[in-house]
Amino acid sequence: MRSHLLNDTTADRYRRSVTEGVERVAARLATTDRPFTGVTVDDLAPRIERIDLDKPLHDTTAVLDELEEVYLQDAIYFHHPRYLAHLNCPVVIPAVLGEAVLSAVNSSLDTWDQSAGGTLIERRLIDWTNERIGLGPAADGVFTSGGSQSNLQALLLAREEAKPGGEGWEGEGAGTDLGKLRVFASEAGHFSVKKSAKLLGLGADAVVSIPVDHDKRMQTVALARELERCRQDGLVPMAVVATAGTTDFGSIDPLPEIAELCSQFGAWMHVDAAYGCGLLTSLKNRDRLDGIERADSVTVDYHKSFFQPVSSSAVLVRDASTLRHATYHAEYLNPRRMVQERIPNQVDKSLQTTRRFDALKLWMTLRVMGADGIGELFDEVCDLAAEGWKLLAADPRFDVVVRPSLSTLVFRYMPAAVTDPAEIDRANLYARKALFASGDAVVAGTKVGGRHYLKFTLLNPETTTDDIAAVLDLIAGHAEQYLGESLDRAC
Repeated sequence: MRSHLLNDTTADRYRRSVTEGVERVAARLATTDRPFTGVTVDDLAPRIERIDLDKPLHDTTAVLDELEEVYLQDAIYFHHPRYLAHLNCPVVIPAVLGEAVLSAVNSSLDTWDQSAGGTLIERRLIDWTNERIGLGPAADGVFTSGGSQSNLQALLLAREEAKPGGEGWEGEGAGTDLGKLRVFASEAGHFSVKKSAKLLGLGADAVVSIPVDHDKRMQTVALARELERCRQDGLVPMAVVATAGTTDFGSIDPLPEIAELCSQFGAWMHVDAAYGCGLLTSLKNRDRLDGIERADSVTVDYHKSFFQPVSSSAVLVRDASTLRHATYHAEYLNPRRMVQERIPNQVDKSLQTTRRFDALKLWMTLRVMGADGIGELFDEVCDLAAEGWKLLAADPRFDVVVRPSLSTLVFRYMPAAVTDPAEIDRANLYARKALFASGDAVVAGTKVGGRHYLKFTLLNPETTTDDIAAVLDLIAGHAEQYLGESLDRAC
């Protein structure tokens, strides 16, 4: 069994095995003609269940043959131009190369003595991102598993900064005082804000939902009103979460106005830019993030709009000292003396201990493509969304919700002869499911005003307006088929 360990004696075996696996994936990518096969759970589950994990095949080729059957042939391929559903991007080759390197070397980014140069590379990328945001010379941050963890850590820091009595405050009545903390977020913001509030021990009513305007941006007039009410009620405005790229609409909240209100009311300003962070490299749309430089903390997901493999995310902070709220020292890992010895340990800043060297993927991307290369790709999908909006706005079969700020389109099939909103809901739901079952395209869905809508999240520069038009025709065809069958049943 030692022959399977990766070391100096098995380097040739490693090379052969990885090459064989890469060739399988490359062949699958080269021949994939649709984003999904349409396989069902009932079809796929028995194939996996019948595999006896206690009886290994002892042969890499045989295992890859098996993997073809249970995974590769039926995987959902985000690189296909008609995958239009969620915030899943096609990945760039330099990042995939970085993934191969980091997996083999297997550095752990918690301490210097487990990563060495990996620590410094991650720190340099944090500095680079902070420079792009404009957070200032005292800024810092750390890589995370994704936007939800980044938002959780940001709100943890905000909670600790806002707690009565300051740092280290404890004691009788702690629950009551924590119950006075309030977080303000757009009604279109990410669900992780409410989840984080619960995990942080705040009350069920701690997150105050702020209504959005016609463009799905937080209404600052409503935010000001709620902040004033908070103050009058003797509560503490712990944080305002502004969103730069909402999941459903790609909308960007008015960051400068929100920053002014945070300053006025003493609230921590967090910007969830998990989606919109691609604008940090944009060649022509960077101004859409104006105001982000005034944030106290920012979430970025490189694995959304920087075309990186999952996972690759970070939380950034204006004041490095606030990261102390996530710091714990263990003698066996990061004893306090290491701080005086100037030994850099990333675990001092992180909610995680063992952590992958995900930063290497972005490093490889920047060193091969450059920031402008990333920005060019993201600008392409934003331009594509603008063209897609024109198609939808001009097509009487569809109702489109809002002009895109990034690369998301939310719309609804509207049959001319049907007026029952519930029936239109069912037609749109059917169309999405039928399209997924066919494998011809994958689209997402959401609710707007209680009604079912469909969603294109455009993150693939290879997608064209012809692809969008073709998928719209497929959606209309499935919806019309459902309505025709529904009419037949009614008769």
